[in-house]
Amino acid sequence: MAIVCGRCGYSNADDARFCSACGTSLDSTADAPTEVLSAVGVTEVPPYRGQAELVVTSGHRSGTRFELAGDRVTVGRHPDSDVFLDDITVSRRHVVLELGPAGHILLDVGSLNGTYINGVRTDGEVTLHSGDELQVGKFKLLYLISSIGL
Repeated sequence: MAIVCGRCGYSNADDARFCSACGTSLDSTADAPTEVLSAVGVTEVPPYRGQAELVVTSGHRSGTRFELAGDRVTVGRHPDSDVFLDDITVSRRHVVLELGPAGHILLDVGSLNGTYINGVRTDGEVTLHSGDELQVGKFKLLYLISSIGL
């Protein structure tokens, strides 16, 4: 027994799930009215209340810890950087970390070699999560958050 498409009238095989002519679902529940559910309250994201740090896991500064204090932390080869990584593979102004409501947001500020998070090159702003691995030049850094007062 063939299934006739309710949209275009094409006769489809009896085991077809979609119309071969127009792609419409042949499932009888597809025509059922959509049930409207009541609105659900949206929960606010709690403000960030932790202490964050970057730990160098590879490179000549392996083991070095940088506390991410303040609302804006700069990472680069420039001596005035909050996180100073002295190597030619790191741009003078490589990365900025800005404190947002849910933690730090990373922004590559036009570095030559790029910035990678968990092995993926970043484009634009990326919210960091505890345990993320950052690669800045040849350095690998671990982003860690320890909760305080929670």
